[in-house]
Amino acid sequence: MNIRTAGDDDWPGIWPVFDAVVREGETYAFPLDLTRESAKPWWMSEPPGETVVLEQDGALLGTAKMGPNRPGRGAHIGTASFMVSPTARGRGVGRRLGEHVVAWHRERDFAGIQFNAVVETNTPAVRLWQDLGFEIIGTVPDAFDSPTHGRVGLHVMFLPLG
Repeated sequence: MNIRTAGDDDWPGIWPVFDAVVREGETYAFPLDLTRESAKPWWMSEPPGETVVLEQDGALLGTAKMGPNRPGRGAHIGTASFMVSPTARGRGVGRRLGEHVVAWHRERDFAGIQFNAVVETNTPAVRLWQDLGFEIIGTVPDAFDSPTHGRVGLHVMFLPLG
């Protein structure tokens, strides 16, 4: 598996993964009417952030975006978002992307990484982030409307890096 910085020419390959994950409705609160064109700014980060893709044998298996959680006085804390192709789940793609994101933030001297909205019923992601050292520091009850589970909580998760 190879992780590399994504460029504009990667968006046509990222879009099917983005679209599938958003349409599932279990992990992201993105607008449901996004098109290939309108979704691109939601995912393709500009510096100081970065978007990456994970590929294997020429197939795009996952993508992540990362950067400062807030501008200005909050820029020392990072954040990230992840999407794994439905056909690649359970193959370690999320873990590889997560490890990459933690290393990316460490290399840039971020003080920590905050995930703002991890859906509590997304147990594979919650377990993975906890395995990588993140802690649930709070849960906003009923903040996410899952098509499968109804209203569920959103975890705020944090990993100190300093």
